[in-house]
Amino acid sequence: MTDRILVFYGSYRRDRQGIRLADYCVQKLAERGAEVELIDAQAVGLPMLDRMYKEYPEGEAPEALETLAGKIRGADAFVFVVGEYNWSVQPGLKNLTDHFLEEWFWRPAAIASYSAGRTAGVRAALAWRDILGEMGMAVVSSTIAVGQIGNTLDEQAQPQGEGGKALERQFPRFADDLAWWTEAARAQREKVAVPY
Repeated sequence: MTDRILVFYGSYRRDRQGIRLADYCVQKLAERGAEVELIDAQAVGLPMLDRMYKEYPEGEAPEALETLAGKIRGADAFVFVVGEYNWSVQPGLKNLTDHFLEEWFWRPAAIASYSAGRTAGVRAALAWRDILGEMGMAVVSSTIAVGQIGNTLDEQAQPQGEGGKALERQFPRFADDLAWWTEAARAQREKVAVPY
């Protein structure tokens, strides 16, 4: 069975470079046979959270919210490509995720962080582990942390330099971990009804 994976990215900045890591993850997961879609929070353009998807009467949610809810429910796994703002999470991606809750349940999530500097967004990644777990996802232990993103991936999301070589070495384990948990979660959902 083909894994259906959504890759989420949340920077709204004009000169955003983290999109390179999101595109890289999409490319690499597709090469492994997954059905992958990039969900760019900026392109989706949800307003600041007023009502969660579940708080709308059936059939009355805005179209973008309804469409994304269907994609999340239909996915087997998620990858969150996260940057770090002031030692914390990007508001655009956090806002997008907060529009949903039950839609995320019982699926694995993996975190790939990045920054323009050497810290590679790891503080944001640590925060996202707790956030995603609280939202009902099983967060896999393997992560990717890319520092100096502009020197690691070119504009076509192709690895370059020593950082690119390190990313190429990290990615297989990251993807294998996510694939294992994706299969395990799918098998369990098919065998036993989720508890709530």
